[in-house]
Amino acid sequence: MKSNYEALPGKPNSLWLATTPTTSFPALQNDLLVDVAIIGGGIVGLTAAALLKEQGKSVAVLEAGRIAEGVSGNTTAKVTSLHTLIYDYLIQHFGHDKAQAYAAANQSAIEQIATLVRDKHIDCEFKRIAAYTYAESEKEVNKVEAEVAAALKLGLPAVLTYETPLPFPIKAAIRFDDQAQFHPRKYLLALARNIHGVGSYIFENTRVTDFSDDDPCFVTTEHGTIKAHAVIVASHFPLNDMAFYSLRLKPHRSYVLAARLAEPVPEGMFITTDSSHTMRYHSGDSGIFLLVGGEGHRVGEGGDTVARYQRIEEWARERFAVESIVYRWATQDNQTLDKLPYVGHYSPTSEHVYVATGFGGWGMTNGTAAAILLRDLILGRENPWAEVYDPNRVNLISLPEFVKHSAKVTKHFVGDRLSVAGSVALGEGKIVETKSGDVALYKAEDGSITALSPACTHMGCFVQWNPAEKSWDCPCHGSRFAADGIVIHGPATKRLEQIET
Repeated sequence: MKSNYEALPGKPNSLWLATTPTTSFPALQNDLLVDVAIIGGGIVGLTAAALLKEQGKSVAVLEAGRIAEGVSGNTTAKVTSLHTLIYDYLIQHFGHDKAQAYAAANQSAIEQIATLVRDKHIDCEFKRIAAYTYAESEKEVNKVEAEVAAALKLGLPAVLTYETPLPFPIKAAIRFDDQAQFHPRKYLLALARNIHGVGSYIFENTRVTDFSDDDPCFVTTEHGTIKAHAVIVASHFPLNDMAFYSLRLKPHRSYVLAARLAEPVPEGMFITTDSSHTMRYHSGDSGIFLLVGGEGHRVGEGGDTVARYQRIEEWARERFAVESIVYRWATQDNQTLDKLPYVGHYSPTSEHVYVATGFGGWGMTNGTAAAILLRDLILGRENPWAEVYDPNRVNLISLPEFVKHSAKVTKHFVGDRLSVAGSVALGEGKIVETKSGDVALYKAEDGSITALSPACTHMGCFVQWNPAEKSWDCPCHGSRFAADGIVIHGPATKRLEQIET
């Protein structure tokens, strides 16, 4: 198998970004006062802004780049409460009531999206469809059966089945009916059009560098300051890590191909019991596609990421009559140590600052549920999901994961400082030892060299080269930087330092 950038399948863009126009909201120019400042223009930020504006609140959404181009623009956009195998785990570790709260939150999120699509007449290819978690191995069948039993206890629309629309046999599957899928960019851009105006704002290319928990709160950006009575931190990885989210979140990356088939595309949303592969039918103005994903890994530990895309293509071609691979993209999310998202007050002492993160790959429903919960908290309403999502919860369930996560961060912080010797090929990035110390070098196809400090500007871990996306990725906390050092993903807010060569 070849392992070079030119051998990558498809165009390097998500289906969602390729089939929607770019946005052009202004950057913040002057200081401003609003009821709620929202940091991040993805599914959480835009949904929360829409719901709060409906309640008469003035809002300002602050996005470092362009809205719905980050995680929410690179999702597989499954609108489902079937999150691989979660409910048996939740009942065993958190009890029936909290498991039921999580189930209710995600089922409610499906209906909230459906309501917004209907009431705002959003043309976003919304479609009701079934979701499946399936086992190909006999040894996984008991897990599927346990998940069905758990889901039924919680009142979820679960069915045990031994057949799916997939063109290959499975051993067993759990099916949730009346789930949904949509075009996430079309949906979010429609929400954005309703948010901007009449005293509420969306600001793009406005990176937030700090915020305070006062009344009013101060949100500091590169272009000015916003005062607000409440702040929502929905920036994927929380800024200003006063509550030590860097010790409680595991950044995870996976890969997606959009394929055209020479046969009917199976309708449904599918994922294996071990989450190694995921599939999704999509039909819209751009045609009919099968989205195939997988090859997940911790950020900065992907190794030969080109080969990861190639393995997904090989896996898809073994199971489907693939005519062509049209698009490829990668997606990123954070996983909490106990598998439940963090949504609520930013820290135990926060009064006016709220956070939403750690959706574990299920951001369409968890992100929408987060927006509903945050709206209620800001408005002073009771919400039955608050306890299960509480970011400041204390439990022993996450302790083993905390120990492993901390050990991994320490390993990268120390071990990755071992320089790599040797020359740098065209189109390649590598950390090399020079007379002035370790340098992250990238040699472009034209032979020009970019030299950067390899120390992530978040907490100093050394970044690693991602060959498929030509980026520098931090294995400690998930920050990502373009080949020229510009921030792609937080928690870092400053670019990699440039070094004169």
